Amino acid sequence: MSTTVVIGGTAGLGRFIAQRHADRGDKVFIAGRDAARAASVAKEIGADTTGLGLDLARPESIAGALAAIEAVDHMVITAAFQRPNTLKDLNLPEAVTAVTTKVVGYAEAVRALHDRFTPVGSVVLFGGLAKERPYPGSTIITTFNSAVTGLVKTLAVEIAPHRVNALHPALVATAPAGRTSTSGTWLPVRRSAA
Repeated sequence: MSTTVVIGGTAGLGRFIAQRHADRGDKVFIAGRDAARAASVAKEIGADTTGLGLDLARPESIAGALAAIEAVDHMVITAAFQRPNTLKDLNLPEAVTAVTTKVVGYAEAVRALHDRFTPVGSVVLFGGLAKERPYPGSTIITTFNSAVTGLVKTLAVEIAPHRVNALHPALVATAPAGRTSTSGTWLPVRRSAA
């Protein structure tokens, strides 16, 4: 059994990853900005899953939020504060929150847990394809996703021999729990009793 930490594990790709690890028998910690929501999603995921409140935009609070975690085999960070923001209409508070979340928050979360990594400990950080393919309104999004690549390079040196990788997916439409999408319409998921 491994211990997996998924920051951004209450929705979207993070929740999917957390569920997969829980289903294979891992002890899983999921973290999201809202502690009550994280606890609720942890209960939905089931097995040995614990929800934690953690806001990457408040890096000074990260170490304390992760204090209960004793060991880490796998760390995945998918969390983002992703709002369209153009240079012409730059919303400074949102830009600062977005960059703090994805750059400073990611770095601090790894730093806070690094001394608890097992010998097989690994990190996967999620950026986004906007680093290569900007679109209208992606000024800050493109910037912080490019920074994730730089962060991975320096972390690979600083926390070696632990493995550090980044994934930069395109926009991913995620369904509400228990639903799937066909042509943009969310439909209930029907599971067979196999």
